[in-house]
Amino acid sequence: MWKILKEDIEVIFEQDPAARSYIEVILTYSGLHAIWAHRLAHGLFKRKLFFLARSVSQISRFFTGIEIHPGAKIGRKFFIDHGMGVVIGETCEIGDNVTVYQGVTLGGTGKEKGKRHPTLQDNALIAAGAKVLGNITIGENSKVGAGSVVLKDVPNNSTVVGIPGKIVIQNGVKVKKDLNHQDLPDPIADRFLELENEVKELQEQLQKWKERS
Repeated sequence: MWKILKEDIEVIFEQDPAARSYIEVILTYSGLHAIWAHRLAHGLFKRKLFFLARSVSQISRFFTGIEIHPGAKIGRKFFIDHGMGVVIGETCEIGDNVTVYQGVTLGGTGKEKGKRHPTLQDNALIAAGAKVLGNITIGENSKVGAGSVVLKDVPNNSTVVGIPGKIVIQNGVKVKKDLNHQDLPDPIADRFLELENEVKELQEQLQKWKERS
């Protein structure tokens, strides 16, 4: 347990250049507080102390702005950056070395029973404001761009952007963990550019036809 708690702290220094000291991280990082509270709540949940588990999670939500259901399974070195508005559903399964930014929802799509929330495999990264909904899997080393809405499985080593999320395959190359939000591909903008080029070609052809006439 102490080893896991130490890893929760160390991953902050790995991912956040603003982290300066252990005391600062332990006392001021709401994402860390939420994860530690969840580890306690999840332990109570596994012992079928559901009311106590839910109480711990709701107290944590009040102080951190991060809601993690006690039933969610979270691996090691999970990093929540800033964290305000993050929601993680009951049947979520999160692997190791996963990063989630503020405003992310890992939720369901309705009132279905059983496994109804996403699975995030190792090294996945979910950027600010993204919504990953339903019993789907985000593959290893994959990224979900800021503001995206993902409703389908994402293969390993991929990037997803847009609403609904569109997959940009990375040709099997491992996706780096550092995410530059402004550099993500935009398939909608790309399509508009294609249409603009097509219109330009048609205008040129029309002008040539007029000159011949």
